Amino acid sequence: MSKKTEQIIVLAAGGTFDKIYYDAKSDYRVGPPQAQWITEHANLGIAIDVKSVIRKDSLDMTADDRETLKIRAAESNSDRIIITHGTDTMVETAKHLRSLDGKTIVLVGAMQPACFRDSDAVFNLGFAVAAVQLLPPGTYIAMNGKILDPESAYKNRDASRFERLSSDTT
Repeated sequence: MSKKTEQIIVLAAGGTFDKIYYDAKSDYRVGPPQAQWITEHANLGIAIDVKSVIRKDSLDMTADDRETLKIRAAESNSDRIIITHGTDTMVETAKHLRSLDGKTIVLVGAMQPACFRDSDAVFNLGFAVAAVQLLPPGTYIAMNGKILDPESAYKNRDASRFERLSSDTT
């Protein structure tokens, strides 16, 4: 078994977080991980390694994609993992990752692409960086200033935010 590091690993899975403006037809495509640029310019005092794993809109993610994320998280040298992910199926992926023991995994996304000036991506990623350092091992969603248990989280499309289905305590 390899030695674990204090480094935070970001596994980029695409989604709106990584969407970039493609052409004059207002077409967006999932581009390279925006978490790389954000963390490089944040003057962080911790080591963060961003790895591009999947470049897909979350509506296009498959069971195989979720398993790929699970394998990459399991094989990681770090016990602290952030996954940037599209918001539409983030809960489904988080539930798939719950069986990983001994790691703190935080899924995070954005309602607007990170390249937009008014995007929530930078705040959400910063919040996830704090959460992954403070939470005990488990799988969580960090969105809109809340830490959510995947079992009780949902995307409220009308309000453009994540909320709890019930009163969980995380």
